[in-house]
Amino acid sequence: MRTTVIRTEDIAASYDVVNGWTVLEVDGEVDIHTRSRIREAVLELLGEGHRHFVLDLCFVPFLDSTGLGTVVAVTKDIRGHEGSLRIACPSARMFRVFEHGGLAEAYEFYDSPQEATRQPPSPDGLARWPRPHG
Repeated sequence: MRTTVIRTEDIAASYDVVNGWTVLEVDGEVDIHTRSRIREAVLELLGEGHRHFVLDLCFVPFLDSTGLGTVVAVTKDIRGHEGSLRIACPSARMFRVFEHGGLAEAYEFYDSPQEATRQPPSPDGLARWPRPHG
């Protein structure tokens, strides 16, 4: 059953749990105007015990560098809870934002949420994520 976690005139987000993954479907632009709501939703879900996420971007027409920063911030939050993150449906333009930000290799990208959830989460879900120095 899909549960809505964000609904404003700028953005909506809902989630469902599939095969151990919390699929967070975002509908709207991911930018400076929506970044805090997306992060708050992820933090709330982490607080409820969700650990393994698929960020479903199928209904996101635009993601800019601020949106990329939001993805990085939620990745750090998820990693801090020993979770994992996959990204579904990045458009070619969106994927270029990840490439230009130097993060295309750090994430697992899937063509659909169904493909992303086919296999259950594994302990090395963010294995390619850069490790902190020190």
